[in-house]
Amino acid sequence: MAYKSDIEIAREANKKPIQEIGDTLGIPTEHLLPYGHDKAKVSQSFINSVQDRPNGKLVLVTAINPTPAGEGKTTTTVGLGDGLNRIGKKAMICIREASLGPNFGMKGGAAGGGHAQVVPMEEMNLHFTGDFHAITSAHSLLSAMIDNHIYWGNELEIDIRRVVWRRVVDMNDRALRQITASLGGVANGFPREAGFDITVASEVMAILCLAKDLKDLQSRLGDMIVAYRRDRSPVYCRDLKADGAMTVLLKDAMQPNLVQTLENNPAFVHGGPFANIAHGCNSVIATTTALKLADYVVTEAGFGADLGAEKFLNIKCRKAGLAPSVVVVVATVRAMKMNGGVAKADLGAENVDAVKAGCPNLGRHIENVKSFGVPVVVAINHFVTDTDAEVQAIKDFVASKGAEAVLSRHWELGSEGSADLATKVAEVAERGEADFAPIYPDDMPLAEKIQTIAKKIYRADEAVMDKKILDQLKLWEDQGYGQLPVCMAKTQYSFSTDPSQRGAPTGFTVPVREVRLSAGAGFVVVVCGEIMTMPGLPRVPSAEAIHLNDDGQIEGLF
Repeated sequence: MAYKSDIEIAREANKKPIQEIGDTLGIPTEHLLPYGHDKAKVSQSFINSVQDRPNGKLVLVTAINPTPAGEGKTTTTVGLGDGLNRIGKKAMICIREASLGPNFGMKGGAAGGGHAQVVPMEEMNLHFTGDFHAITSAHSLLSAMIDNHIYWGNELEIDIRRVVWRRVVDMNDRALRQITASLGGVANGFPREAGFDITVASEVMAILCLAKDLKDLQSRLGDMIVAYRRDRSPVYCRDLKADGAMTVLLKDAMQPNLVQTLENNPAFVHGGPFANIAHGCNSVIATTTALKLADYVVTEAGFGADLGAEKFLNIKCRKAGLAPSVVVVVATVRAMKMNGGVAKADLGAENVDAVKAGCPNLGRHIENVKSFGVPVVVAINHFVTDTDAEVQAIKDFVASKGAEAVLSRHWELGSEGSADLATKVAEVAERGEADFAPIYPDDMPLAEKIQTIAKKIYRADEAVMDKKILDQLKLWEDQGYGQLPVCMAKTQYSFSTDPSQRGAPTGFTVPVREVRLSAGAGFVVVVCGEIMTMPGLPRVPSAEAIHLNDDGQIEGLF
């Protein structure tokens, strides 16, 4: 049987005007700021007006470590949201915006797939409502103001060897990872080493996703450390008087974007930090607003539970006062086989033993999520090649871990295929068994927080930090930053820092290469192993196949 591509399905969507979607949530038309007919931003004044309402139940969707076989975490998030609405719950979806870099590289977009998608799919995966451009521009303004300040006499006495503010662009461009800036003589300033990260790794992105409102946004932007003086004292964004203009550029980007699923259910798509190099969650303002508008809010955290879920639970929930009622861990038969040692080309053949051999990866994620005091449901995202015996092997394994696995066919059937999953998730959430708590306290020393995640979540023997890194962490503690959580930057493909180590490896260490203080966002970034905060393109990037057809439609995006 031939299945339609994601983009073909999305093009055939029977979309409703965005005002009708707003109506289902009780958002008056005058509080929707439309971008065309099928997407709109929600006004801050409306968001302020609903803050006294009770919260709905929060459902987090996470996954096993990603494999080239695909897990479908966003697809499951969308399918579960549609399924909850199908069984009579008032549900909303909160997902992240897509970065242009992966769309033209290898990973692809962030709108779901099959019959569980958010639309308009093309716009969501391209420029959407311009939020990423605003973040890039605000970040670039600060970069320009730093070098301009140095050029005009350097009143703040910035040590140009210690400018820590890097530049950003929303594209995978490895050539920009390390650059030399201000070449070309006196008129162009003082030459110095610099570099680019991808926009999703910008502290401005993290701040937009964690700020409660515009006032909080400006305060956090002002708190960002951009450089140090010769005496090692920090220079802040507010010292350069850049925080006000940056807030102006981000004014509209702060407002959540309302769109719809293929089944016309409401979705907020807002913010887009990657989970391997940033904190990997939808914006706080979108999630907390959704909780005031719906009885159930289904949100996702990027990549595997060792990254996205850990950061959602230790960083986002801590900062925003959130507590999930249930966590859904997405797994596939195909990914279990890959974790069990089967090559991608051989995934179509039944192999129950390989499924069983790959299940320890899933088991570790289940144990980790449970350690936060939250019940787990496993969603087996169905592929047409799955056999009953393979699915049963996963169900049996999950039962042995004290959880339940439900087969979900949302990719193929939409909400009809996810109704069983939705029923189970609602049943577990309504039991009220969650007793959520982060796995480390605020007052634990920074180095111990890093060790806690390395040992308890990754199951490493230890995190290896040299004296320079330990001294840096101690200095930040002395400066009053010891209360901050840590944001681990690590490969998404393994519990370890070696992407080839699938399954549930043990007997390894986590080498910490670098630590960066994100004082405005409110966490310390811990760069582990070979992970890069500026990705590169693959040998054959997706961009080579993306084009407009004779009808002016986009081809090759999915």
